[in-house]
Amino acid sequence: MSVTAGIVVLAIAGGAFLLGRGGVGGSDDNNASGSGDSGSSAPPQGRGRQNPLIPAPGGPQDPGNPQDPGSPQDPGAPGGGSGGLDGAPQQPQAGPGVVTDAASGISIPILKGWTGLSGAAGANVSTGDYTCPGDATQKCQRAGVTSLPGLNDKGLSAKETAEKDIKANANASYGGKVYGKISSHQQLKAEAVTVAGQKGYLVRWKVVTAKGDDGYVQSLAFPSPSTPKVMVVVQSGFDVSDGAPKLSVMDQITSGIKVASGGAGGAGQGV
Repeated sequence: MSVTAGIVVLAIAGGAFLLGRGGVGGSDDNNASGSGDSGSSAPPQGRGRQNPLIPAPGGPQDPGNPQDPGSPQDPGAPGGGSGGLDGAPQQPQAGPGVVTDAASGISIPILKGWTGLSGAAGANVSTGDYTCPGDATQKCQRAGVTSLPGLNDKGLSAKETAEKDIKANANASYGGKVYGKISSHQQLKAEAVTVAGQKGYLVRWKVVTAKGDDGYVQSLAFPSPSTPKVMVVVQSGFDVSDGAPKLSVMDQITSGIKVASGGAGGAGQGV
């Protein structure tokens, strides 16, 4: 995926790490086709997608004010790196373990064979780097999951948020130059769920791409367990490929999202 399936590799502090690109919403010329989308907001991330940038530590983004994926938020660290909870750049953490999204008050499991990155406002786990099908200069991922906290000042429900985000997620993960236009999609799930003790909602699509593998994308929304006015959006993208994790792993990660222990810590903790 183009992060969520594809990822952008950024240099930081003598090393390279994968970041998810940020923003709930945005715009994309190659919109996912078909109905079933309650909003017109564009792109977050996806399967072979380029990795979504974790939002800047300066504060959560407004889900009602989408950010163009072509101009990600300033991660707040030299070289495009995400600032850590103490202001220092964070390095990728190999699984098993967890990553922590401090602004959302949640942790996301890092499975064996995956890597993760914690952030002051956002977190990401991913696996399976490969050369993007439509752009050999970029790296995509077979699967990725990114959390994006946003201020819910418009009072949207979890259902409204997830339904508004799914099309953006699909376009960011599997549309554009990397995967070409999304020709069609099939809705696989749209249901209420409980995540980290909160009542949430998820929408899952299977999308057909013009280039490379097709993909599964999921947008999950729920109120932050630590800050009710913050709505957390967790975007997932998995390639439809023998080289990608099974779709059941998406469910495993979704069910493994927990309330962050200790608030600030989390990166690299065992599970």
